[in-house]
Formats: sequence, structure tokens, C-alpha cells
Amino acid sequence: MSDSPNESPFSGLPFFGDMAKAMSSQGPLQWDVARQTAMMTALSGASSEPNVDPAARVGIEQLVPIADLHVRNHTGLDTVTAGKDPRVVVVNRSMWVHHTLESYKPLFTELAQSLSATPATSSTEIDSLQDDPMANMMASLNKMMAPAMMGMSVGTMVGQLALRTFGQYDLPLPREPRDQILIVISNVDEFASDWSLATDDMRMWVLIHELTSHAVLTSPHIREALSAALSSYIAAFSPNPHALMDRLTNMDLGTGDPMAMMQKFLTDPTIILGAVRSTSQETQAPALDAKVAAIIGYIDHAVDAVSASLLGGSSQISEAVRRRRVEASPSDTFVEQLLGLRLTRDQVQRGHAFAAGVVERAGQSGLSALFASPDNLPTPSELDAPGLWLARLNIEQRDIGD
Repeated sequence: MSDSPNESPFSGLPFFGDMAKAMSSQGPLQWDVARQTAMMTALSGASSEPNVDPAARVGIEQLVPIADLHVRNHTGLDTVTAGKDPRVVVVNRSMWVHHTLESYKPLFTELAQSLSATPATSSTEIDSLQDDPMANMMASLNKMMAPAMMGMSVGTMVGQLALRTFGQYDLPLPREPRDQILIVISNVDEFASDWSLATDDMRMWVLIHELTSHAVLTSPHIREALSAALSSYIAAFSPNPHALMDRLTNMDLGTGDPMAMMQKFLTDPTIILGAVRSTSQETQAPALDAKVAAIIGYIDHAVDAVSASLLGGSSQISEAVRRRRVEASPSDTFVEQLLGLRLTRDQVQRGHAFAAGVVERAGQSGLSALFASPDNLPTPSELDAPGLWLARLNIEQRDIGD
């Protein structure tokens, strides 16, 4: 074996050497693995799923003009992007997976590049690798397997989301192409049935939510501020080159189902990310949390107002949807650890309180100031004290007896 820690320990073994080249040929993230894992997860192991019922597609399309008009009138925001009206596309889960992986590809690529960056190696660590052939081999194995594991982590997250999502904005993230809105009709109708909700009311509520989210997240200032915060957070990952070796060393294969245990092992994002986020990410997290909470708060406040005017007793739908949103699910771990988005009950409530506090003090027009500038999203302190935010922006406040 070579004394150089940078030379692959598999260089003398043709089969392993070829496998290492194949596994690293797609860059820091294997998209084929991501697609296959996402499809397998979304379809729960089935080979295919039914096409969308044409009647359901027509039913949704008939509701779009009504929902779009009311969303634009209430928010004052434009749902038209680059001169194009939003195209509402009714899809099944596998089609949603395909579009989502394509839309989030730049974000996931940026994430994979950050996680694949080579950490600084001290002379002591280099000497340790030279003196320990097994450690050298495991370090190379970790590097070789990382793109596939990254693909499995991303695929698992997207597949888990496909099982629950109503549309394309369950996560408050901008998407491409910007003029397209996806609706997963099977998830919408199944949720309505499970909660004994009127199907047409549920479909209208989802359209209101998706169109509102689309208007907010395609707003240039919101898109710019949120994208910059996410990119900064993702770039601050500190890769753990020993994660794979540590997990393999401590893995107990003597109990339970070995295949299930191996699947969990290979799709566990902590293997790639390490046990904790970096110090820089800890510092950035409160500001990112505040931005996301404010965006969710605005969207929910607008959806409540529009759905109340169109559906009357829509509070039952909102309550059911938001209760589900903050319940723990397998995708929560991936979303938080891979993207830094904490969509907890406390975070959602902070956003709701901010939106309500602003409207109470300055009306709907005061809340609309969120979209005037990238700097207008609240700081963590302002999120919890809306009066401070209004004061910073020089927005006149009503006397509410404080």
C-alpha cells in the first residue's frame, strides 16, 4: 500500500478501483440514485401508480380562475411570472417527484458540493492515516460512497414528502419553472376523506394556499432574501470524514432485520452531515428561522382571509392541515438537517403571531411591506416584537393600548 494518504487504497484491486470510479463519476451527488430512491419511497415499493383521473384535472382547472382572482385581490401580489399566468398541473406522486428533483437540483447540488468539500487535514491526521491502513481504507470508502449516500438522502426526503404533499409549496422554497404549480390530487382527496372534509372545499383551499405561496415565493425580494440565507447556511457545513467509519464501527447487525437496518443506515443524513451542525450554522440559524417563520405567517394569514371569503367555514380545513404540518414525520429530519428549515409548531406559531401583530398595529398594508425590500424580513427580535419591525421600517402604528 502506498504511503500517500491521497492515493486510493483500492488502486491495487481492479474491481474495487473500477467501482470507486463508477460511484464518483456523477460528481458529489448521484442523481440516478436520488431518482430511484425517491420513486421507490413515493410509491411504497410499487412499480407504478394510476394516472390522474381526467375528471379530477378538469375539476381543479375550473376552480383556478376563482382562487387566483381572490388571492391577487387580497395580497396585492402578482401570480403572473415573466408575463405568464400560473399553470396549475394536476399530477400523481411520481410526476411530483420528477418535477421536484429537477426544480431543487441547483439547491441540492450546492448542498452536495458543500458536504463533499475536503476538510483541512492536520499533519497528525495525515501521519495517522499513513500508519493505519484500515483507517486509510475507510476514509477512502467514505469518500467513494458519499455521492451515493447523498443521493439516497435527497431521494428519501423527496419521496417522503411526495407521500404527504398537496402541491409544490409544502416547503417554503422557491421553485423552477416559476409559472408552474403542481397539485398532487390523490393526497388532497385522501386527506379530505380522512378528515371528513368536502372534497371541493379541500381542493379550493389547496389552490388558495398554492397560489398564495407562489405569489409570495416568486416575489423578487422574498426570493432573493430566502435564497441567500439558504445558500449561506448550506455553504457552512463542516464535513465529517470519519462519519461512515464511526457508524460502521458502532453498528449492531446482530438484532432486528439486517436489511431494514442497512436501509436506515444508508438513508440516514447524519452519516453525511455528522452529529451536529457547524458553529457558523448555529449562528445563522436564528435569522433563517425568523425569515421562514415570517413567510409562513404571512402565507397562512392570507390563506385564512381568502378561504374565509370563498368557503365560509374553512377554519376546520386550516386547523387540520396545520396540525398535520407540525406533526413529526420521517421527512422532518431530512428537511431540517439537509436544508436548515425548522418547521416546528413553535416556529409556525411565532410566524402567526408576527403577522397578526403587524395587522393589528398597521393593517394589511403594513404587512405588505415585507415585499418592498430584501432587508424587510424581520430579525429574530422583530419577529417576536412586531412593533420593533414596524418602527424600523417607519410604518405608522395604531394605538392598541400597549
